[in-house]
Amino acid sequence: MQMKKILEKYLVFVVGLYFLAVGIVLIVRSALGTTPISSVNYVLSLNTPLTLGTWTFIVNILLIIGQLWLVRKVGCRQDVIEILLQIPFSFIFSAFIDFNMIITTGLHPNDYLMSLALLIIGCVIQSIGVVLEIKPRVAMMSAEGFVKYASRYCNKEFGKFKVYFDITLVSLVVVISLMFTRRIEGIREGSFIAACITGYIVTFLNQKIMTRKMLHRLFPVLR
Repeated sequence: MQMKKILEKYLVFVVGLYFLAVGIVLIVRSALGTTPISSVNYVLSLNTPLTLGTWTFIVNILLIIGQLWLVRKVGCRQDVIEILLQIPFSFIFSAFIDFNMIITTGLHPNDYLMSLALLIIGCVIQSIGVVLEIKPRVAMMSAEGFVKYASRYCNKEFGKFKVYFDITLVSLVVVISLMFTRRIEGIREGSFIAACITGYIVTFLNQKIMTRKMLHRLFPVLR
């Protein structure tokens, strides 16, 4: 019975990953930029034969290696298990991204208003994914994991280090874009809109819409 409950929690987590992937893809399809966490992967996918999902997996693996390095002296066995558990979920998440990139191939907004609407819808769906990813409390994705262990290693607050991490990613995007095309790609006003509103949407959904009572009805395992 306990094993069934654990498996069901992981299933909810995977559902959250799917929503997260759909949200990221819709933001990309809005043509107004992408989120900081996906920006490096997106720019690399634009300038190489590899897909967005493939680059997402590669970057996630690099972040996992970074986490293993960070916990090599002060980490415990549970930390290592938690980090290694990110590998299969990174693969699943990357596959979800490529799948949704394929099925949305023909999605091209006709005007700026449609692009903006697609961006907002993407942010909302991404936020639903974040809530479903957090609620089961069984795993975390590599970016959050890296920030968690790096902030602990540097003795910094998680929130502050997350800001540094996002700024670093955006800076990398600028450098990579200039190297490949001599112009900035992947970062536009939509990137800043998504960065500013996603946290508020997650908080609103978590406290007002996707409440514990409502999620208990949909997913009894989250009791």
